[in-house]
Amino acid sequence: MAETKAKKKWYLGTGRRKTAVARVRVSEGSGKISINGRPLDGYFTEIKDRAAILGPLEVTDMLTRLDVEARVQGGGFTGQAGAVSQGVARALKDMFGLTTEAEPAAPPSADGESAEEPAPSMAKRLRDSGFLTRDSRMKERKKYGRKGARKSFQFSKR
Repeated sequence: MAETKAKKKWYLGTGRRKTAVARVRVSEGSGKISINGRPLDGYFTEIKDRAAILGPLEVTDMLTRLDVEARVQGGGFTGQAGAVSQGVARALKDMFGLTTEAEPAAPPSADGESAEEPAPSMAKRLRDSGFLTRDSRMKERKKYGRKGARKSFQFSKR
């Protein structure tokens, strides 16, 4: 009888930035990252875009322990990188069943002093680093009677 291959457990996260939308899947693995079926270095050429995607993984120390697959569409490269970054952070939060609330403090010891401060949780680190917050800035629409959103045609009094 043939052995059944164990299925990978995937954790999903959705990220958005400007007009870009990213659907991200994260699973236990060796640190392989692919975007739209291409490796990270092949898809994003700028260092700042790669750093945006690796940011949530570096903050949680999961860079070499997780595989990331992302499907991203719309927007430009920087918007797509921001969307993937938020998707990875949301998937990490889902993977570990985290809440952003602070962990309860340890009970005070017998001499009246409180015990050590608890280490900040992963979700708190992601939240404080700004990876779970959506950047709401969007392009302003063009208005009628104007050249763009705000610029108008040259005005002549006479």
